[in-house]
Amino acid sequence: MIKVSLLRTKEHHVRKLSLFDKIINEVDQAMRTVHTLAPTTERPNPAAHIKVETPLTEDEKKLSIRLMRINHAGEVSAQGLYRGQALTAKREDIREQMDRSAMEENDHLNWCELRLTELDAKKSLFGPLWYMGSFTIGAVAGLAGDKWSLGFVKETEDQVVRHLQEHIGKLPVADTPSMAILQQMKIDEAHHADVAVEAGAAKLPLPVRKILMPLMSKVMTKTAARI
Repeated sequence: MIKVSLLRTKEHHVRKLSLFDKIINEVDQAMRTVHTLAPTTERPNPAAHIKVETPLTEDEKKLSIRLMRINHAGEVSAQGLYRGQALTAKREDIREQMDRSAMEENDHLNWCELRLTELDAKKSLFGPLWYMGSFTIGAVAGLAGDKWSLGFVKETEDQVVRHLQEHIGKLPVADTPSMAILQQMKIDEAHHADVAVEAGAAKLPLPVRKILMPLMSKVMTKTAARI
C-alpha cells in the first residue's frame, strides 16, 4: 500500500507543460543561444588541447575569422531550426531526437564562439535574426508533419556538410584549432542527416532543395561573414 501511495504521489506531481510554459522555455533557450554560452552535452571541445604552432598572418587570421563567424551563425540557425521542430513535432521520439540534436548543435555553437574569442573576433550581430527566422521555419516544418520536418533536417545537414568541407579546404593550414572544430562538426552533421533518414525523412520538393534553401543559405553566409 505504501509503494502504491508513493507512486501515485509521484504521478500527481508530474505536471504537463502548458503552452505558456513552453513559450517561456523557448524564450530562455533563445536567450542562451544568442547572448550566452548555451548548455552543452558531455563532449569535450576538440580544439581544447590544440595550440597553433605557427602564428597566423594577418590575412590568415582574417580568413579564419570570416569562416568561423559564418559557421557560428550557421549553428545559431541550426539551434533555432531544431528548437522550432521539437516544439511542433507530432511524435515524442522525434521530439526527443530533435532535442538531442539541438544539444549537439550547442556544442558546435560554443566551440565556434570560443574560437572566435581566441581570434579576438566578434560573432555576427544578426544572431537574433538568424535564430528567429530558423525557429519559424522549423516550427512550420514540424506542423507540416514529422516526415517533412525530418526531410528538412536531412537536406539542411547535407548542405551544411558541403559548406564545412569547403571551409575546411579554405582554412589556413596553421589554424589547427579551427580545423579540429570543423572536422568534428562535419562528422556530427552527417550523423544528424543519417538519423533523420532512419526516422523516416521525406524528400523535399525540388524547388525547396535547389532554389529556396540555397538562397537562404547564401544570404546568411554573405551577411554573417561581414556583420
